[in-house]
Amino acid sequence: MYKSIISCGLALLVMISFIGCSEDFLDQTPTEGVSAGSATATTDNLFLVINGIHRLLYTRQGSNGRGGYSAMMIQTDAQGEDLVMNARANGWWINAAAWNDHTNPNDSDNRHNWRVMYKVINNANIVIDGAEAAEGPESQRNAALGQALTYRAFAHFHLVQRYAMRYVPGGNNSQPGVPLMVTPTTDPQARATVEEVYAQINADLDEAITLLEGYARPNPSHINQNVAQGLKARVALVTGNYNDAIQYAIAAREGFDLMDNDDYQLGFNDYDNSEWIWGSHYNEEQGSAFTNFGAWMSRNFSSSNIRGNPKSINSTLYDMIPETDVRSKVFDPTGEHLNLPAGIEISSAHQRFPYTSQKFLSYGTGDSRGDVPYMRSAEMYLIEAEAKARLGMDAEAADVLYTLAVNRDPAYVLSTNTGQALIDEILLQRRWELWGEGFRFTDLKRLDLALDRTGANHNAPLLGNLLEVPAGDPRWQWQIPQDEMDANPLMEQNP
Repeated sequence: MYKSIISCGLALLVMISFIGCSEDFLDQTPTEGVSAGSATATTDNLFLVINGIHRLLYTRQGSNGRGGYSAMMIQTDAQGEDLVMNARANGWWINAAAWNDHTNPNDSDNRHNWRVMYKVINNANIVIDGAEAAEGPESQRNAALGQALTYRAFAHFHLVQRYAMRYVPGGNNSQPGVPLMVTPTTDPQARATVEEVYAQINADLDEAITLLEGYARPNPSHINQNVAQGLKARVALVTGNYNDAIQYAIAAREGFDLMDNDDYQLGFNDYDNSEWIWGSHYNEEQGSAFTNFGAWMSRNFSSSNIRGNPKSINSTLYDMIPETDVRSKVFDPTGEHLNLPAGIEISSAHQRFPYTSQKFLSYGTGDSRGDVPYMRSAEMYLIEAEAKARLGMDAEAADVLYTLAVNRDPAYVLSTNTGQALIDEILLQRRWELWGEGFRFTDLKRLDLALDRTGANHNAPLLGNLLEVPAGDPRWQWQIPQDEMDANPLMEQNP
């Protein structure tokens, strides 16, 4: 994997700091110039590395729009049909929506995904490789190792979903995947098969789930057993292992109750929300005003991007949401947003467009911070319902869907759909529920569906008139970044 990736991984140790973590685990002073051996000498040091990985998920890495995984969430939804770009503003996310970023091996936003996720993997490997010899309590060693394994699985899962052909349940999946990095090495690696990548992801998650048994994390930015189980459920859904998807979705949401309808409308910016299983938190010293998730996806922060290009929901999708459903309340078809929570304002400089979102709200017009949701129990209900429906367990699937749907819409009636009609209903609920949280492109790809933006409120000229992409088109596979192609003689480019 070579210089383009691995040299960045060890370098990350010079910028390790913490995010809201217990002083019992962390030295408050950032580590500088630390060798891998020193970084794993004690279990306290293992947590310094883990917290550096946590911070990679949301900190600025280059330009304002390259904010780790939180930026990738926006990019992933911009590539789908449910998130609408209204105007160019300062230009961010328009090329992603027009499918220009990921189809260009020289594109910096394409490279951002590759580099950040392999940084995550390499630093996870430092912990995995050195944990056994680290001095300290076994419980801390297990917690650090379990989190590192989960991060390694999480990053490989992110990469293989984008840079490889889709996983075909029941197929041999021998198509090229991504390089599997399971040691902190600088040696170039060829692409493993998709099946091999998923086998490693599952092995890592299985071990992590065992190691994280009983771990009480200091806050929801840390990975605990529920997070590892939730990722296992996601992977099982993609690979068609529906019984596993059911088992782990149920386990992952244990202790995370669905929020009420009042909380649903407060702005999705508090990771202490009852149903948030995993998320990131920006304290006053961290993040970057024009990089934070809220600088791009909130309705109220006063950035040039939000003022000029507030994000809308696909009008066709919105029109399917019943008026009695709280999820219809976090979008405004008029664009005027007269029902914002108390204390939230939108300035006169913010342009108005129909169907704009107020799902995500930053702390204020001048403060773009707001916690970022990575995993919620609502998703786990949707995974369980879909998996049961695909196994022909229609009544059980409808019951699971009812639990979520009636929470969001008191007028919802237990579904009588069966077969594909029930699956379609569950998938529609998934689109309503997870809008803006980074799932749509990968959902379309795993389901082998076409991109179809026609008949809605998309600004076709802004998108280069890219409104449709057939299922199976080569553009569903991201181009391997050219830096990697140049640095790694074993690398093979996608068509």
